[in-house]
Amino acid sequence: MQNYRTKLGRLGHPEIRVNPLKHKLEGQGKAAANIKKPRKAEVYYIPLHPKGETAESLEKERIALLSELKKRDNEVVITAKMEKTFSHRRREVVEQRPIIGDFKNRWPALFEPSEVNAEFMRITTKPLQTKFLSQLDHFSDKLMEIFTCKGGVKGQKIKRILAMKDSCDDINVRRECILRSLVVYLNEDPDVFFKEYLPTAVEDAERDITTTVMGIYSIRRDGHEEPEDVGVVVEGIKVLNNLASVTKAFIMLFGLIYALDLTFPDNLKYTFEFLQKIIMNLDGHKLNLKIQQLKIKLFS
Repeated sequence: MQNYRTKLGRLGHPEIRVNPLKHKLEGQGKAAANIKKPRKAEVYYIPLHPKGETAESLEKERIALLSELKKRDNEVVITAKMEKTFSHRRREVVEQRPIIGDFKNRWPALFEPSEVNAEFMRITTKPLQTKFLSQLDHFSDKLMEIFTCKGGVKGQKIKRILAMKDSCDDINVRRECILRSLVVYLNEDPDVFFKEYLPTAVEDAERDITTTVMGIYSIRRDGHEEPEDVGVVVEGIKVLNNLASVTKAFIMLFGLIYALDLTFPDNLKYTFEFLQKIIMNLDGHKLNLKIQQLKIKLFS
């Protein structure tokens, strides 16, 4: 196996060449320092460039893509160019670890729901939004049964969350309640991650966004289930907004974590592990004990 990897390295395979000592940054003089490898079941972590393409030619495609974004009804061309430049974009993400604000300026097309879905498909070969929603709906009844059996302080908090879905028949509200209840059930704090504001408190929202590392915000009137605005925040930058629901924002954030090669937020690491390994079935054979226990209840 070692000889096979050596041959791949000599042929220039990017997933092998990214980790040798000569390619590490100054101060990382150890072979084990800052190892770049798939950690969330990525199939194409650092893909090869398309045949006949180089980093220079793909950079020209990136610049041309910025011009295409200014044109109307140009989704087909944009999608084709995003597909073509995937390897160039992916190497930039993995090898350079750019600041989110700078990366958004270089690749603004990526920060659209359709392209988040497409990028997730390129990386994992699995559909994002359709699989997430179908699996969440499939397990929703069993999850609510598990949640309602929870006692103590967490059980009371879950009951208050689930009471929201009884006030209306909106499927998005039901899904949002299940996600929030899941966070509480796994002993994590949803209030740190999900931020809600009134339309009169937009200034407070903007101020909080600048200090948020990763989260979802929603602006809705008191007593109205339909939010006026829902968005995703990463590194204090509003990367997506005007999303239809909190559930969709959660899905888009999950996809962006893969697209930007980010780690799951520490305050919701069990929730994201459940979504990755149980809902999306990515690397589902390696489970944390807490997730394993929930899985047993889910399939019993």
